Amino acid sequence: MLIGYARISTTDQTLALQKDALNAAGCDRIFTDTASGSRTDRPGLAEALTYVRAGDTLVVWRLDRLGRSLAHLIETVRKLQVRGVHFRSLQEQLDTATSGGKLVFHVFGALAEFERDVIRERTMAGLAAARARGRQGGRRRKLGSEKLRQLRTLAADKTESVRSICHTLGISKATFYRYLNS
Repeated sequence: MLIGYARISTTDQTLALQKDALNAAGCDRIFTDTASGSRTDRPGLAEALTYVRAGDTLVVWRLDRLGRSLAHLIETVRKLQVRGVHFRSLQEQLDTATSGGKLVFHVFGALAEFERDVIRERTMAGLAAARARGRQGGRRRKLGSEKLRQLRTLAADKTESVRSICHTLGISKATFYRYLNS
């Protein structure tokens, strides 16, 4: 059975083109969403993925209608393959039911893994270069040396309450005690 999935990003767009193509391809049922591709909560996609059974084929008009990114697309198709469900994209003429389609999808997977590794290597090199220049990562400290001195002076004065000191410095009680005890 062919199960279709169509998605548009905004209500200004129309599903007609995608639905027509999916109907022409012979889809028995079509699930739809009106949501950005970057959104994780797409009820139509979730319903389609729940509906498909082993031996079925999930059909989309274009690859970008299914996945938020190449990695998400590959992950989704792998989950389908584990369940015995095929995947077909009409515009890219990709069909995982064929050996050629499987090969193309494995190449996509290898490229996505390579891209992730390159990004990780660049990030690590950038962090190492920043450390070599004396930069430390992480969140900046809430209190500079001047405010820290002010905190200690106010804390030494037993007439000031912790609440008023925190209000004066614009910090929470947890931050007050963390700096006081450091």
